[in-house]
Amino acid sequence: MASARMSTLAFLQGAISRLEAQTLPQESERVALGHADADATLQGGLIRGALHEVFARQTRQSPAATGFAAGIAGRLAKQRTLLWVRQDFVEWEAGALSMSGLAELGLDPRRLVLVRTQDAEAALRVAADGLACDALGAVVLDLWGEVRAFDLVASRKLTLAAQSSGVSCVMLRTSAEPAVSTAETRWTVQAARSPLRPEWGAPVFDAELVRNRHGQTGQWIMEWNCDECLFRDVAAYSQPVAAAPADRPYPAQVVARREIAGLARRAG
Repeated sequence: MASARMSTLAFLQGAISRLEAQTLPQESERVALGHADADATLQGGLIRGALHEVFARQTRQSPAATGFAAGIAGRLAKQRTLLWVRQDFVEWEAGALSMSGLAELGLDPRRLVLVRTQDAEAALRVAADGLACDALGAVVLDLWGEVRAFDLVASRKLTLAAQSSGVSCVMLRTSAEPAVSTAETRWTVQAARSPLRPEWGAPVFDAELVRNRHGQTGQWIMEWNCDECLFRDVAAYSQPVAAAPADRPYPAQVVARREIAGLARRAG
């Protein structure tokens, strides 16, 4: 009996190894993010027709993770229709997906199809059906919390559907811990400080690549260029900034001491 179990375990391990080796990086199309260091680590960019995961570091970072997921999904979709499958509970906790916000990111809301589902199980089914449609460019699967239905089998189903059609899947997770999956890449994302500029600042992300099936991992501060729809290094504001007068600190301290003295006299 024990030998039969060991034989079955060895067979399953071998099957998993063969499945994991099906997609070779040199045979897959890669889409550059635009950020030089990240693309070098990814050996040219994200693999199309694969599963990629994006996690919010904390629940309050869900807007940043959503923006990052939208950015990489837009890159992977290549101007084709993007299907966004969203569990209803995500909207209750994090708010509705803003079409004007997507437009400000440089993405075309007219190319977005939004599907809301009552539960995670329905969302997984819709995403799998979407991945089977090669007319789409990418599918975003937006789930909240720990999802029992998303296990290694469900993950493999999404990966096989993506590989078969060439449609990329971006899984966006909030209030959840990473689990074993067949994802090519896994990112954890939070908002980063935008550089000081006179105009409205571009979105900046602190993005950590924590899983990369075919290479190294890394962490970068990445700015989203809304005009070119790509990531890049944070661009410093190049215009000169006027220096503070050298004599300002001393008079300011004198005035402050006088004001304090005046208050003390009035209080007395």
